[in-house]
Amino acid sequence: MDKPRIGYVGLGVMGGALARRLLREHKLTVFDLSPERCADFAALGATVVGSPAEVGAASDIVMTCLPTSTQVREVIFGDNDGLIRGLRPGGLIVDQTSGATAATRAMAAELEGTGIELIDAPVSGGAPGADAGTIAIMVGGTPEQYARVAPVLTVISPNIAHVGPLGAGHTLKAVNNMMSAANRLLAFEAVSIAAANGLDPAIVVDMINKSSGRNSATLAVFPNNIFSGNFEARFSMALMEKDVALAAELAGNGFEHLTLTPLILRNYRMGIERFGRNGDIHEMVRFYEEAAGVKIAKKTA
Repeated sequence: MDKPRIGYVGLGVMGGALARRLLREHKLTVFDLSPERCADFAALGATVVGSPAEVGAASDIVMTCLPTSTQVREVIFGDNDGLIRGLRPGGLIVDQTSGATAATRAMAAELEGTGIELIDAPVSGGAPGADAGTIAIMVGGTPEQYARVAPVLTVISPNIAHVGPLGAGHTLKAVNNMMSAANRLLAFEAVSIAAANGLDPAIVVDMINKSSGRNSATLAVFPNNIFSGNFEARFSMALMEKDVALAAELAGNGFEHLTLTPLILRNYRMGIERFGRNGDIHEMVRFYEEAAGVKIAKKTA
C-alpha cells in the first residue's frame, strides 16, 4: 500500500522536531513563515512551498503545530492560501498545536460538507522528547480517523493513544500542561521555603527526589535548568499562561470552590508582567527566591 502524502505547517521548536521525525520515513511538503526554518528543512530533503494551500494540494494528511488555535484557523481557512484551497475531499488535518477544545470542534464543524476532516493530536514531552522519539501523542477523533493516522504518528513516537472523540486530545493536553505548570511553581515554593529555613537547596531537591513529593520539576527542571543556570527552555511565559488558561476555561464554574488553576494562572500572569511574554518560564523562580530571601538558581538576575 502506498504511503500517504504528508504535509506539515509550523516548523518552530516543537513542530520542527516532530516534522524531523516524520522525515525519517516520509517525504514531506512543508510551510513556515520563517525562511530560515524552511531552508533548514529543504536541506533535510523536504519540499518547501509558499503557502498552506500548496501544502494541501500536495498532501493527503496535513499536520499543523502552531502557537494557538487562532493561527490554526488562519492556516486552514485563509481567504487565498488556506489549506482548504488546496486539500482535496478525503484530506485529513491533524492539529498538533496545544489548542482549545471548543475552537477545534468549531473548525471541524465548519469543515463539514467539504470532505476535509480535522482531528487533534497534541503532544507532551518537549522538543527533546520529540527528537528522541519518546514524546506522548494524544489523539482525539473517531476510531476510523485514529486508525488512519496512527501509522504516521508512530513514526514520531510509539507513545500514542486514542484518548477520545474530537477535542479530547486538546482537553488532556490542557490539564497535563496545567499540572506541569503547577508542579513547577510548587517545587520552586517548597525548595524556597526549605532554603529560607537554612537548608541547602541541592540537598533538598536530592532528598525530595527520593521521597513522595518528587515531580517533573524536582526531577528535571532543578538539575537541568535551575542549578545549571540554563534558562533557555525555549518555552515562553505566554505559552504557559495560554495552556493554563485553556485548563481554566475547561474547568468552568463547576470547580469554583475547589480549583487551584486560577492561582496558577495568576502567577504566570505575574511572570508575563515582570519578564515579558517571551520571558523564559524558569524565571518564575525569581519570585520564590525573593520571598525566601535566598539564592537558589545559578543564573544571576
